[in-house]
Amino acid sequence: MHGGGRSEIVDYDVLGTEQRHPRSMELDRLSVEEVLRLINEEDRRVPEAVAVEIPAIARAVEAVVRALEAGGRVIYVGAGTSGRIGLLDALEWPPTFGVDPDRIRAVVAGGAAATVHASAPSEDDAEAGAGEIARLAVGPRDVVVGIAASGATPFVLSAVAEARRRGAVVVGLSNVPGSPLAAAADIAITPATGPEVLTGSTRMKAGTAQKLVLNMLSTAAMVRLGKVYSNLMVDMPPRNTKLVARARRMVAAATGADPEASARLLEAAGGSAKVAIVMALAGVERAEAERRLEASRGFVRAAVREAPRPAGRGPDGKGEDTASAS
Repeated sequence: MHGGGRSEIVDYDVLGTEQRHPRSMELDRLSVEEVLRLINEEDRRVPEAVAVEIPAIARAVEAVVRALEAGGRVIYVGAGTSGRIGLLDALEWPPTFGVDPDRIRAVVAGGAAATVHASAPSEDDAEAGAGEIARLAVGPRDVVVGIAASGATPFVLSAVAEARRRGAVVVGLSNVPGSPLAAAADIAITPATGPEVLTGSTRMKAGTAQKLVLNMLSTAAMVRLGKVYSNLMVDMPPRNTKLVARARRMVAAATGADPEASARLLEAAGGSAKVAIVMALAGVERAEAERRLEASRGFVRAAVREAPRPAGRGPDGKGEDTASAS
């Protein structure tokens, strides 16, 4: 599948995600509590399957970081449940990390309508998959993440084939080792979740594994890009009452300032928790904090370490120094 856009013929009967689970053969005869316990027991296997793939996920994180640092994009491509899971993660990048929405895109087979109403035939539309990649003018600076539980969805396979042809790095996230998607990818992430409690319902273990992997991929990439200080999402845009309160708590946690001082700092920083934290910890005004952050590529620790804080400046820019940059 490294070359053209034609999909391989796949025997779905042999895919692990399509097999009947021996533990759930009597599913329709179990009590409600027994059904729930069985689902829960199987769900516990998902993190173990994901853990096996951490080295591959780490390589994908590095590829994403390189792409975003070079001005490229991350593009998730999926169909059905996999497409919706990709869309869900992509939608979280801008509000959580302040990422430009143009830098993270999600392509779902069947378009926006398929996110609400199932569009099963669109999964088989290989021409449409390649067409979406062409429409986005994917190129060598981009990373395309193909997502398919079976690893055999024609829409996704044609999309990643076109992405490779255009020089993009391809990550393949599937749940079947040795799948066509895994074979087509530069980096294959394959948490083998096996048969579902409800046969073929890959919204269950397979979907959970995909969500866990994308959580890890996006969060770790944002940490490496300086959008996190300590364990605080300091690039979060505070655009409503709840998020303003969260930003104030972040400033207080990072600087040791009391709630009132944190609110003043945040206001003086133009609503940016990251700028407010640098202002407090480095004892500088907003313009200097912004300059330091730009020079440090957005990393708070590096911006604070650039020069010692002037004597006598505390976390709110007044009084004694009570905070640490560590």
